[in-house]
Amino acid sequence: MGAIAKAMQDVRQRIATAAASARRAPDSVHLLAVSKTFPASAVIEAYRAGQTAFGESYVQEALAKIAEVKAVLGSQAGLEWHFIGPIQSNKTRSIAEHFDWVHSVDRLKIAERLAAARPAGRPPLNVCLQVNIGGEASKGGVAPHEAIALARRIAALPGLRLRGLMTIPRPTPDVAGQRAQFRQLRELFDQARAGGLALDTLSMGMSDDLEAAIMEGATWVRVGSAIFGARTRKTTEGKT
Repeated sequence: MGAIAKAMQDVRQRIATAAASARRAPDSVHLLAVSKTFPASAVIEAYRAGQTAFGESYVQEALAKIAEVKAVLGSQAGLEWHFIGPIQSNKTRSIAEHFDWVHSVDRLKIAERLAAARPAGRPPLNVCLQVNIGGEASKGGVAPHEAIALARRIAALPGLRLRGLMTIPRPTPDVAGQRAQFRQLRELFDQARAGGLALDTLSMGMSDDLEAAIMEGATWVRVGSAIFGARTRKTTEGKT
């Protein structure tokens, strides 16, 4: 068993254990392998170990990687590509054309551009609204008190399917502190659903805090370093 396959096995066991502790079915939590900054060969190794959903944050890097993986595995491999990074207006067309999910929508303008650029004939682009729970200036995301109003406007756009909410919390080693932040997003999610929005996704939890996120209802956990190892490129998005 290769290093990536073994690491994925360990992460899946962590997910299953956390789900059991939360009295949830293990398959209610999906694993997004965050492959940003790692080569196509790492994606292919993870795919051969059973992983099909991959997260990317840098558009040009991702497009090259998607093409390289497709050349090796073919177009029918069933891979699902998720964009999870900050979105520049001039990159919305590429994202809309090449990705299946976008977790980091935080402005109406970006959502409108994604909707307009989604190719006809393709399923609606699955999107999550990013919420800045910690109020950190260094991170993207709409303020919690503005989230539901923005979610309603995004949900009305053609070409998109608003699936839920995403957050990157303030880093803390304290599990209670981790859970408190994730609980804020879950409570906002519950409010949105009670208000009539058909949401089914909570994208929260990374390598260091996925257990806390699962305890608070995460349906996607975004895990990079625990699968692929340490990154050499510096990012400002938190440790995935």
